[in-house]
Amino acid sequence: MVDEIRQTISNNPDWNRTVLSKELCKRWGWQSENGQINDISCRSMLRALDASGRINLPKPKWVPRVKGVKESVVHIEHDTANIEAPLSELVPLRIEVVTSKEGSKVFKSYIDQYHYLGYDRAISETMKYAVYARDGTPISNLMFGASAWACRPRDEFIGWDREQRQAGLRYTANNNRFLIYPWIRVRFLASHILSLICRRISCDWQARYGHGIYCLETFVERPRFRGISYQASNWVCVGQTTGRGRNSTTSRAVLPIKDIYVYPLAKEFRKLLCSSASLLK
Repeated sequence: MVDEIRQTISNNPDWNRTVLSKELCKRWGWQSENGQINDISCRSMLRALDASGRINLPKPKWVPRVKGVKESVVHIEHDTANIEAPLSELVPLRIEVVTSKEGSKVFKSYIDQYHYLGYDRAISETMKYAVYARDGTPISNLMFGASAWACRPRDEFIGWDREQRQAGLRYTANNNRFLIYPWIRVRFLASHILSLICRRISCDWQARYGHGIYCLETFVERPRFRGISYQASNWVCVGQTTGRGRNSTTSRAVLPIKDIYVYPLAKEFRKLLCSSASLLK
């Protein structure tokens, strides 16, 4: 494979990294279930081979983002008029998957300005939602992305081993951002939004990435939040994080402790997730 990559680079000196990775994906049939080529994964592999000296990639067209440095987000002015009303005055809510460039700019602006974690770019399968009241007023944003690679309470709840987890993680998603704008004060709104999202997210994932998902997870920082909205929409608290972090070299907690919530999307989610390896064959 490495020899083929070297030969392709040599035969096409005018190709940039994107063209190269797309051509290799097509040549190798490296694509998702819905036919979308795995261009980002291929480029990651090529960069690793380049860093190890096994191939010589063309120079990048732009400097890649430094690991740990958040994406720069342009803040857009928004209407911040207070909304205090019963939920009945806002429903039915309209939920849209954010896909357009302009929609993404607005989404990033809201999250970066008003979510305590700010906005950070996701590089794996991601689903972004914008939520509107029935009169079209924007009220909320949610983002789902890759689940935690390893999380003992979640893994014990699902009941999978390491090999099953490696195969099954792509059929799960992490709710890493949930924002209701600070000027929106509506009782039961958060749990209502979560319930609506849980009903549709697997179908949305299927439409975009060619496969559904069977389980959701989220991490609720204590004591900043109590997780009431997740509890009210039937998410299950399966334990807490240790606070040590993935790369910790100490036994002491150095990060905030978070409650771990899980929401199964299928009745036989354990069976489906534990047999995911066969789905990929």
